[in-house]
Amino acid sequence: MKLLIISLLLFTGKPVTWLGDFKKAQTEAATSHKLIVINFSGSDWCGPCIRLRKEILESEKFNDFAADKLVLVRADFPRQKKNQLSKEQVQLNEALADKYNPDGKFPFTLLVDEHGKVLKEWDGYPNESTEQFIDQIKAFVQ
Repeated sequence: MKLLIISLLLFTGKPVTWLGDFKKAQTEAATSHKLIVINFSGSDWCGPCIRLRKEILESEKFNDFAADKLVLVRADFPRQKKNQLSKEQVQLNEALADKYNPDGKFPFTLLVDEHGKVLKEWDGYPNESTEQFIDQIKAFVQ
């Protein structure tokens, strides 16, 4: 089992972490001079959200790029009881949605700077390859 885990870690590229707290993400982005990607998702009910996560946001190419260039934030809104989030996380997600996604679009992905200024948005599933998605972000990366 240990060998399997080590093998998976070796072949899955750079590890990335999706944060749940936008304020922490802003602090990290400011100190590391990175941009922030915010992904609003319904992880257990929204088909396009699941597809976006699997095909782009969890791809090795995106993770390799994001590890060095981005701070990642996921605001998830699951519906199934078994996937419910903590009360604190729900409040963080709702506050973020109030500011950046008041219409409740899913999936909805934003590229913002460390101050929270929106640089780019993707409304729905971006009908493009992972490389094209990354290239759109690269236009803003310094």
